Order: sequence, then C-alpha cells, then structure tokens
Amino acid sequence: MNAPVNTADLEVGYDVPAIPGMDEADIQTPCLILDLDALERNIVKMGDYARAHGMRHRAHGKMHKSVDVLRLQMKLGGAVGVCCQKVSEAEVFARAGIEDILVSNQVRDPAKIDRLARLPRYGAKVIVCVDDVGNVADLSAAAEKHGTTIACFVEIDCGAGRCGVKLAPEVVEIAQAIDAAPGLTFKGLQAYQGAMQHIDGYEDRKAKLDAAISQVKESVEALKAVGLEPELVSGGGTGSYYFESNSGVYNELQCGSYAFMDADYGRIQDKDGKRIDRGEWENALFLLTSVMSHAKPQLAVVDAGLKAQSVDSGLPYVFGRDDVKYIKCSDEHGVVEDAGRVLKINEKLRLVPGHCDPTCNVHDWYVGVRNGKVETLWPVSARGKAY
Repeated sequence: MNAPVNTADLEVGYDVPAIPGMDEADIQTPCLILDLDALERNIVKMGDYARAHGMRHRAHGKMHKSVDVLRLQMKLGGAVGVCCQKVSEAEVFARAGIEDILVSNQVRDPAKIDRLARLPRYGAKVIVCVDDVGNVADLSAAAEKHGTTIACFVEIDCGAGRCGVKLAPEVVEIAQAIDAAPGLTFKGLQAYQGAMQHIDGYEDRKAKLDAAISQVKESVEALKAVGLEPELVSGGGTGSYYFESNSGVYNELQCGSYAFMDADYGRIQDKDGKRIDRGEWENALFLLTSVMSHAKPQLAVVDAGLKAQSVDSGLPYVFGRDDVKYIKCSDEHGVVEDAGRVLKINEKLRLVPGHCDPTCNVHDWYVGVRNGKVETLWPVSARGKAY
C-alpha cells in the first residue's frame, strides 16, 4: 500500500478527522470511517468468488477513489487492476504505479485524449472505451504523437441507455477501425448493464441480464467471424456479477460497491429474497456523525447534512439501531427522529450512506478503525478528479 500518511504536522479537527492510535470515540465528525474487518472480509469474498469462477476482477475505482483501497483489493482479493471513469481519475492511479487501468468511458476532448495517451509512460497498460468510429483517428493520432499504445474496448449499450452501440454490425465496424489504426489495439468489449444494478428483485435483474448476455454473445460471434475475437468481455457489478460470471461470454468483472456497501445497494435481493447487506456483503463504510442539538424533545440534530453525503439514492439509515431514524437533512444538519429521547449530546452514530460513490467524493479522508481504535488514515486520492 502507500506509505503511511505522515501525521506529524496534521492537526486533528482541521487537517484530518483522526490519527492512528486514537480511540474511535474521539474521531472528529462528520467523516467517513471504514470497518477494516468488514472491508477485508468483503474483498476476500469477492476475490474467492472471481477465482472460483475463472473471472478476472477489475475493481471499480470510481466508487472509493482511493489508491490504498485498490491496493488492498489487489493484495487480498486478487484484483487485476482498476476501472476509472475519467482521465484525471485514471492518472491518479497511474501515477501511483497501478499497471492495468480501464477508462470505462468515452474520451473525446482533444486535451483529455492527449493526457490519456501519456498514461502508459507511467508504466500502465491503458484501455479506453469507444462507441464511435470518429473517435478512433483522434486516439490513434495521440498515441502516435507520444509513442504509446492505447488498447480499446468497443462499448455495447446493453440496456443502460447511455454510451455504447447496440447492433453487432456497429461493434464490428468500430473494432475493425481500431484494429487498423496505428497506436491502437482492439482488446475486447465493454458491456456493463448499469441500469439494472439497483432493481430490487433478483429475477427482474436476471431478466435484464439475460437480454444483455444474448446481445453481447451476438457481437462476440460477429467479431469472431471477421477474425477479431475479443480478448476481454468486461462488465458486471455488485447487483449482477453472478449472472455475468455464469454467462459463458464474460471473463472480467467490474464490481465496486461490494467492498463498502450502501443503503441503496443493500435493499436489493439475492436469489432467496434476502437483502444483500444481510449476508452476501457487509456494511464497511459509514458516515460517522455526532448529536449536536436536542432542543426539540423528539428530534435530535446531527452534524452530517447535505455537504457530507449524497442523497440522490435516498437518505442514509442509522446502522445497528431501530430506535432512532434519520429523517431529513439540510446543508449542515441532519435530523434524527428520537421518539424515546434516547440520544445524548455528542453521542456518535454510524450512518450507512444512500449512495457510496458520490458520498466518498465529498471527503478527503477515510479513517480505518478496528476494535475501537483508529488503525489507519487513507486519503481519498482521486477526490474531485472529474476531468
């Protein structure tokens, strides 16, 4: 992992929320904490699953945006590298020495393409997604300019309705253009069905993936027919990895949220109708918050509001408690229903964020805790890298 953060010149409560060795009770809030035991178990479990099913696992870095978390995923879970969504995000991981990086998105701006083409100079193998023949010449010119090689996935829109092409002939046309372009190599297919990851019902998710798998197989067969069999067919998320890994066509997973979990993912159901945060995965990420006011008898106010989290996928819930409920928030305040008047001033609560990815992106640090003590402090390395 990275060298430990030098905390000698860092002031708790101004520069950082905590330093190693502190009691968990003394952590400054609001901040993100990681239950290291739960995190490690999640990572090992996904790694074991991927190996047992003959799958590569490329961890999704957009979720945690942390070099340290990724290295833990590589060390304990056998992750082969990282997915990033933006060039600047990828550059953070490349500069840290990560050697296998997929930009699972389109890169069209000339300045961004130029930076992408320079990433292999850090020693990284770089893959980017393409869904338009017009993008190929620009990527090729940049790779030629910098004397590097860029690998490319053709992206298939297999249900998300965002980027990607739908028809096998379109896939073949783009792949052939990539294969013919100097400085580029055709690596395979990006086929991530993001729209169905949060559908609650297992069978409903499966129906969406069955359609996606059929579509991907058609493109694979069309590519084989012209001598361009894909080396990698990449996709799969926390809500669907078991479908892709048993498809006979995918060979790389891109799961991310499994490591931390959040309230929105936690609600989806496994094949037995059980929430996936009640056995399949553990909550490892929490937004730690403190009670700052109890002037209203049945309402407590905590210090984690909108500026400490994303609520696009719903409000957080209070972990391990059924006697209090987080009910609303404004910029700096969260309101917790406390009908039994059990909460005390300065009492700390662990909140499970509604959506981990954008919540992590508004914090500078992860505080890793184990057995009631702060064990480590990790920067959110790629925070704000949205270029």
